[in-house]
Amino acid sequence: EIQKAMEDTARDAFDYFLDLETGEIIILSEDIIKKAQEILEESYDDDIGDFEDVEVEKVPVIPEWMEDEIELALDIFIYEKERYARIPERNHHHGYNTLKEFAATLEDEALKRTLLGLLDGKNAFRRFKDALGEYPKERKLWYGFNAKASRNEIGAWLKTIGLEHKSCV
Repeated sequence: EIQKAMEDTARDAFDYFLDLETGEIIILSEDIIKKAQEILEESYDDDIGDFEDVEVEKVPVIPEWMEDEIELALDIFIYEKERYARIPERNHHHGYNTLKEFAATLEDEALKRTLLGLLDGKNAFRRFKDALGEYPKERKLWYGFNAKASRNEIGAWLKTIGLEHKSCV
């Protein structure tokens, strides 16, 4: 689940958080995030550093279907910052290097040159994956190679937030 969250590098529809107590991955839509941020902006003074004892000045009107998610978003943003960690996007540099490293492992020299040639310019990741579509064996190898690289990147991130990587994560 963390790998899927990190692979969403655009973050134009959702953002992802790890609950450090339960290990649950929390997915918040941009609509929920924006509404929670509006509530924060309308409810608190800019100079307040500690939100612990602050109460909302006016109760905002929230559609009923959004209430639970907005409450969770507010918890993440204010009340329990120590409990949640935003899952970062996968580092483009690491992803690009993973593509290069994988291509270097291939025995088919023509495919290797093709894949390495696709790495220059816009949409390199998409072009790389599309080119592998014609090579089912290599495509399967790519997914395993990429998963291992992702696990290593996830492990490094978990260490930065004080957690140890476990194979079940």
